[in-house]
Amino acid sequence: MRRRLAGKVNKGRWSRRLAGLAMGLCLLTQTLSASAAPPAPYSKEHTITVDASALTPPTWWQVPGKTPMIMTLDPESTEALRTTVPYALKLKPGSYRFGTFTFDFPFVVTLEGVLEFAPSLDQCVSGRGTQVLTITCSRTQPYGGQREY
Repeated sequence: MRRRLAGKVNKGRWSRRLAGLAMGLCLLTQTLSASAAPPAPYSKEHTITVDASALTPPTWWQVPGKTPMIMTLDPESTEALRTTVPYALKLKPGSYRFGTFTFDFPFVVTLEGVLEFAPSLDQCVSGRGTQVLTITCSRTQPYGGQREY
């Protein structure tokens, strides 16, 4: 009788071990297949070049949350970006804001990694549909239309 009970206990242990092993393999398979999937389009970073080198006199610029702030920190003593050279940023799709001390505007990086901004900015900003944001005005020029941003 004792042997018979011992055999049943061992069978129970083995079946639990096999069940645990099968569960572990399932989880491993799911993890491997999930890591092999391509990243979601909204999480992919795109290289966006900001070129404000046409601005005179040269100044500092910012994209809040992505570059050092110029409005709250002293740009002279921080690593604030100058308008004298183009600079490449890694940006995920979403809404952002470019700004200097005298001019700021919103822009969007699309899921395809290209730029969009209001048509009313065309007199000072170019690069719609590309990955290069070019700013040519130190401040907005008089505009008689309705504000688009």
